[in-house]
Amino acid sequence: MVGVRMNPDTNQSSRLDVQPQDIKKEFDKKTKQVSGLGGWLILPHLGLILTIILHTYNLLEYSLPALLPLTWEPLTTPGSPYYHPLWGPVLIYEAILTLAYILFAVVAIVQFYRKKAILPKLMIIFYAGSLLFSVVDIILVSQLPDMTITAEDQKEIGRLLGMCAIWIPYFIRSKRVKNTFVN
Repeated sequence: MVGVRMNPDTNQSSRLDVQPQDIKKEFDKKTKQVSGLGGWLILPHLGLILTIILHTYNLLEYSLPALLPLTWEPLTTPGSPYYHPLWGPVLIYEAILTLAYILFAVVAIVQFYRKKAILPKLMIIFYAGSLLFSVVDIILVSQLPDMTITAEDQKEIGRLLGMCAIWIPYFIRSKRVKNTFVN
């Protein structure tokens, strides 16, 4: 460390003295801080990639086909045996939500690689939003005829609550997060 050396014989200070080993110790302290895209950060990173893949699949396989006339018209046309006034809003909500998940995950992963300081806030929004929007979706769907909240829905809410309980505090308190996302 840079500083004043005391003469042990006279108990007086000598000159300002910089020792190479002191500089190396300071450098080592600063460079040994936990940072980088490793450790537990790998799991949210993989989660973002899986979100992009799975939600793109859901968008192409379920959400967009539900908006095509073959499906849309019987569900949203008054007088049809399958009609219910909530079908239209639910199908649109799910399509928009699925697209939003994909776009948000893409933005987050770009910020992840760029090590942007905004990333922890984005991830907190991502986890809390996933829980909120899933609860709203399950409630909306349960209002449709012959649709109820299933054990699978309850498991999904439990899984999302667990993810929020783990990852939101992680992105708030983690030293690796604080040292990595600084740009």
